[in-house]
Amino acid sequence: MMNEYGDMLLRTASLLLKDPQSAEEAVQDTFIQAYAKITQLQEPERLKAWLVRIVVNRCHMRQRTWSWRNIFPVGVLDPLSHGEFGFAVGAEELFMTEWHNVNLAQAVRSLDYIYRESLVLYYFHEMSICEISAQLHTPENTIKSRLARGRTLLKRLLEKEAHFI
Repeated sequence: MMNEYGDMLLRTASLLLKDPQSAEEAVQDTFIQAYAKITQLQEPERLKAWLVRIVVNRCHMRQRTWSWRNIFPVGVLDPLSHGEFGFAVGAEELFMTEWHNVNLAQAVRSLDYIYRESLVLYYFHEMSICEISAQLHTPENTIKSRLARGRTLLKRLLEKEAHFI
C-alpha cells in the first residue's frame, strides 16, 4: 500500500501544506491510521479515495493549528518538480519545465487552504465536484465557488510572476 500510494499522498500533502516535513508526517499519520482502521473499509476498490480522504483530513487538522503555522518555515523543496521524463529533452526545455513546475507549486501553496484543498482534489486527483463535496462535507456550490475563486487567484499570481520576468 505504501509503495503504490505513498508518492501520490506525499504530493497531495505537499501541495496542501507548506512544509515538506509536515507533509511527510501527515502521510505517515495517514498510513498509521489506515493500518489501524483497515477493517472499517467496506469497499476495497475505494482504497485510494479512502487514503486521500485521510491525508486531506490530516492536512486540514495541521492547517487549523495556529502554533503549527507559526513554528514551521515554508519549505523550499518541491516534490512535484522532481521526476523522470520519459523522453529526451534539451537542457533549456528541462530548465523551463522545472521552473514552471516550481512556480506553479509555489503559487498553489500561497493560496488560502480552502482554495488549495479544492484545487488539489479537483485537478491533481481528478475528483468530481460531487466527490469533493462529499469528501469535505461541503455543499457543491461552495466547492464550485472555491474552485472558481482559486483559479482566479492562481491566474493572478502566475500573471504577476510572469510580469516580473
